[in-house]
Amino acid sequence: MVPGWVWRRGPVLRGLSIGLPVGVLFGALVLAESGSGLGAALVVLVLSPFYGIRGARRMSRAWPGAKGLAPADRGAVVRATRCGEDVGEARLASAVLEYGGGLRSASEQGRLFPWVVLLFSVLAVALALSDTFTGSTRQALVSWLVVALFLLELTWWPRKQARVMANAQRAERLARQSLRERSLG
Repeated sequence: MVPGWVWRRGPVLRGLSIGLPVGVLFGALVLAESGSGLGAALVVLVLSPFYGIRGARRMSRAWPGAKGLAPADRGAVVRATRCGEDVGEARLASAVLEYGGGLRSASEQGRLFPWVVLLFSVLAVALALSDTFTGSTRQALVSWLVVALFLLELTWWPRKQARVMANAQRAERLARQSLRERSLG
């Protein structure tokens, strides 16, 4: 469920596109809370490759056929599938079906994810309350920022995922129709 533009890149740049923002975000949180530039740099250096490699590998497993497509074709398939549109070229219809299947698989694998986010949200609220009463102002502000990020994840992500999945189903229907027309024609 990574942004569509990430698919246009090769595996190394996909990893960088996923890992670097995660590392920078968490590094910025460490810097904001502790004021430690060294700590922030270490977080960026550890988390960026970890999330980047993990994300790129998951993407490759979710849609193995992506490596056989040109970057522009991958982008077209992802865009059409995520928007629920016809890909426009019958030769890419099977790629839409495969990518849609990968989205479904990723969605099914992430069924436990909302519960984990809810648990961490509750823990983040407890930590934020503790930091508010016993910590520094800086710690309290960062803790409440983390709570806000978790709440955003709990409210925005499920709606976004449901919309993408509904669009993927529509694009898959259109791709199947295109393949039927191609085989009849």
